[in-house]
Amino acid sequence: MSVWQAIEAAIESATGAAFAIDDQRAAMGGDINDAHVLSDGRHQFFVKTNRADRRAMFEAEAAGLKELRQSAALRVPEPITVDSSDDTAFIVLEYVELERPTRAAMSALGEGLAELHGIVAPRHGWDRDNTLGPNPQHNTPHADWVEFWRENRLAVMLDALTPSYPELAREGDRLLAALPDLLAGHTPEASLLHGDLWGGNAGMDSAGTPVIYDPAVYYGDRETDLALTELFGGFAPEFYEAYWGAWPPAPGYREIRRPLYQLHHLLNHARLFGGGFAGQAQRVMQQLVAQV
Repeated sequence: MSVWQAIEAAIESATGAAFAIDDQRAAMGGDINDAHVLSDGRHQFFVKTNRADRRAMFEAEAAGLKELRQSAALRVPEPITVDSSDDTAFIVLEYVELERPTRAAMSALGEGLAELHGIVAPRHGWDRDNTLGPNPQHNTPHADWVEFWRENRLAVMLDALTPSYPELAREGDRLLAALPDLLAGHTPEASLLHGDLWGGNAGMDSAGTPVIYDPAVYYGDRETDLALTELFGGFAPEFYEAYWGAWPPAPGYREIRRPLYQLHHLLNHARLFGGGFAGQAQRVMQQLVAQV
């Protein structure tokens, strides 16, 4: 059985309706997967494929999408099924025709994200690990936010980078020791987070409804989502006006927590793309430690 026959069979099993591919086209699917839009002339599905050993990554993505679909304020593609065939794993998703967001959609995205963040859990983390891009993301629950951010986010990234960038380890040790002071008095609720919310993971459907996808879900400080939106080009002003209007930032966000939370993604990018991001991460750590 070819992978395409396996995908047809998986869709039929998940939906209870016959499905035979009569149109297939390549699509944008991120840096690590192959992506396709499949159609039988009546229904369309978005499918991502990767190596068979990446099946757990797709299973975690499907679980994350289901978690995000708790909120009705934003559109989140429905996961249809995850399966594998021989050497290929795949995830089948509801197909959403994406458009460039209008100002009104960006405002609705800000309001919707604030509503999503209102869904909370008793502890930071999640009941399963997932990935940030191709890299493992550890979500072991912690009641204490400082402990979660130190152990599950920064320390993991720094340990992975140390063999290639020993200078990061030295700065990292100083930063990890300074975390209790940097986050003193900051005890955020464990909000439901997208986890990888940059411009490439948000859009708008044909009705003008904001859409979010490709998550790295966990529960934690809502400001981590906001910090990432400001890292790689930023979102439209309407997004921030709507979000902060619904839920203003706590003191210390811009000076301390925004760069601290962005650091996690800079370290992840250093693992993926190399030295330029490592140097940027080192400068951010030096600036943060200097504030203690």
